[in-house]
Amino acid sequence: MTYCVATYLTDGLVFTSDSRTNAGIDNVSTYSKMHVFETNPDRFLVLMSAGNLGTTQGVLQQLRRDIVEDKPYNLNTLNYLADIADYIGETLVNRIRRHSENTGFMPDATLILGGQIMGRPHNLYMIYPQGNYITTSDDTPYLQIGESKYGKPVLDRFINAATSLEDAAICSLISMDSTMKSNASVGPPIELLIYRTNQFKTAQAFKLDADHPYLISVRHEWANQLHRAFLAMPRLPSA
Repeated sequence: MTYCVATYLTDGLVFTSDSRTNAGIDNVSTYSKMHVFETNPDRFLVLMSAGNLGTTQGVLQQLRRDIVEDKPYNLNTLNYLADIADYIGETLVNRIRRHSENTGFMPDATLILGGQIMGRPHNLYMIYPQGNYITTSDDTPYLQIGESKYGKPVLDRFINAATSLEDAAICSLISMDSTMKSNASVGPPIELLIYRTNQFKTAQAFKLDADHPYLISVRHEWANQLHRAFLAMPRLPSA
């Protein structure tokens, strides 16, 4: 399984993803699910993926090939993030259709596109297997794909557009750790990328293995604070 989360903030964007694609008794595979594209200097684009690995790898290869072959529509020629989301959605649909015709097998995948084009606002888009997409809102300034339910509560409590990039990054790691705690199919290495508005480059990037001291400290401190909060809860009233 997979868990990826991207947060939209006034100051920029934060992307967090796990790297586990298959979990079993004796078979654990890891692949990066966060992809930063080498594009024109007037733009910064990140794509995160969940779902069928063959489909997502095929989409990524096609997107890069279209740049190399200078196709009329590619990540460098489109001037709005929404148009790029449409283009990626069409590429995704074509890839799924190619492998589902006459087989009955639907190799679905879901993607999150985030970034900024110079002169335009930064933004996030969740692209569905059908090619359509949604973006963030004032009430939900984050997007999740994959195993999302376990990591959602902490995002709902602490993330809003005014949250700082660092606080959003920490909250995203807590969200990821909560998911790993409840679902063994989500696991490290954890990738974390911070993008600051109008910079058009990665501000900070981390790859945290299971034994990384910072990831361990976040896990332990969050568990300790939750335990203290639980013990401080009001006792039930007397009957």
